[in-house]
Order: sequence, then C-alpha cells, then structure tokens
Amino acid sequence: MNSSRREVLRTALSVGGLAAVQPFSGAWAATSALTLTPRQTMGPFYPVTRPLDADADLTVIRGRSERAQGKIIHVMGRVLDRKGKPVRGARIELWQANAHGRYAHPADVNPAPLDPNFQGFGIQTTDDEGQYRFKTIKPAAYPINPMNPGAVRPPHIHFDIAGKEIRLVTQMYFPDEKFNESDFIFGKLSAEEKRAATASLLPATADVEPDALIVRWDVVLSGG
Repeated sequence: MNSSRREVLRTALSVGGLAAVQPFSGAWAATSALTLTPRQTMGPFYPVTRPLDADADLTVIRGRSERAQGKIIHVMGRVLDRKGKPVRGARIELWQANAHGRYAHPADVNPAPLDPNFQGFGIQTTDDEGQYRFKTIKPAAYPINPMNPGAVRPPHIHFDIAGKEIRLVTQMYFPDEKFNESDFIFGKLSAEEKRAATASLLPATADVEPDALIVRWDVVLSGG
C-alpha cells in the first residue's frame, strides 16, 4: 500500500467511520444465531510499550518502505450486542505474533525471528454499523515452551474490545488449523464457543491484494 492509500485508511478510521470497509458489506449481510464470543486470557504478550504507529494497517510501519513478511489478511466484521444491535464506537485493540510465530515482546523466548517491518498491534473504533477492519498478516503457530516442541499454540489473534458497557478480552482463531483442538485454550471451549471464536475465510475481492485473504469475524458482547 502506498503512502496516499495508507493515509486515506488512517483518516477514515480516525474519525470512527470505516469507509474502507463498505465495499465488503456483502461479506456479512447474513448474521448467524448470536452466541456470545467467549472470554479468553489476554496472555503474556500484550505490548509493554505501544508502538507509535498503532493504526489499522499492521503490514507497514510509518517511515519504513518495506512491508511485513507473510500472507496479507484483511480481518473484518462487526461488534454486536446479544440482540444483534451494532455496538457503535467500540474501541478495539488487536495484537498478534508475526508470520514466524514471534511477538515483539521481551518475554517471548521463541527463537523465531522478529520482523522489523511488522507493527504487531493496532487500534480502531467501530463505525455506526459496528463494523471494524484491520489489514495484517496471518500469524504462525508457535511453541509454548521451546523445551517442549509438542506444546504448540495455533495461529490466533488477540482482541480487547471495549464498548460503553462491556469490555471483552478474547482471541480469534482460524478454521481447520492443525493445533486448534490440542490447544490448552481453544480445546477447552464448548463446540458452540469454538464456532464463535473461529473466523470464516473468504477469497480476495477485486479491491484487495490478489493473494490476500478476507477473514470475517463478528464479535458478540453481552451488552453494548
């Protein structure tokens, strides 16, 4: 993404209007039965210091010409209450491992390489329809303990969503991943909770990168 397109995206998000999301509105025209999104641990890798560049495009860091390594994904959806009403103005924080399974966090002892061009953290606010969107990369699975290679967390993305009444810390998972069921967090969810915590993958549309994925995930809060 060039600087002008990046500025357009940043401006749209900063005023709380997700104009960039509108072309994808058909991707979530139908909402399934509303199951509350399960609450999950924040984990140990929430940023110690938030990056200066914390916008909704995690693939490019302001002032650098190279983009992050890995497969680009556009994570988008809506934040709803349990009655299906959009939660307007909800603040969403997102953080994740990079394409090698490494967090930019001093407590992460994974020997996988850091990616100096990956932002790793982003913030935005839902629009009047409860919509949000992040451009990022698909995170890799990673070992929980390098001394125990059999214990592996599947690819996932952390979310901290704050509405006017409810705050939810949770994690989003990708479908059909090898380590989903053996994961000590995802594996303990009920079948219904697993469905609620798992995103849907859609093919790229004409206005995103040809090899990108659209990742749709709606979040359902117990209130607004």
